[in-house]
Amino acid sequence: MFTLQNRTRNFAAGALALSLAAFFGAPSTATSSPNFDGLWSVVIVTEKGTCDRAYRYPIRISRGALVNAGDSPITITGKVGDNGSITVRVSHGNKSATGSGRLAGKMGAGSWSGGDCAGTWEAERRGA
Repeated sequence: MFTLQNRTRNFAAGALALSLAAFFGAPSTATSSPNFDGLWSVVIVTEKGTCDRAYRYPIRISRGALVNAGDSPITITGKVGDNGSITVRVSHGNKSATGSGRLAGKMGAGSWSGGDCAGTWEAERRGA
């Protein structure tokens, strides 16, 4: 059984890692990617380390900038380039993770790392 503190720590590490630097390639200006704007559902899977196995959370992309679209107490920052490349940072307290990858159409994928954890992520567009 995990505590809320462990889940939040692991979630922040997983989400940040998902944010996903491999998940999102080179950064670009926040106003350059309106075709990816909208609500996305992201699944983060831990493949290495002591973080929880998987997390799912909503991200909103607005004018190419990523933000937390849910009620989890985490901070998400990042950018999507015109070509779908994405970079992201997820943090909660003093824990954080980064990720990168690429979005294409209504799907996306990449990798993340944070603390002693690392893994992959997948995203699916849910709406505007």
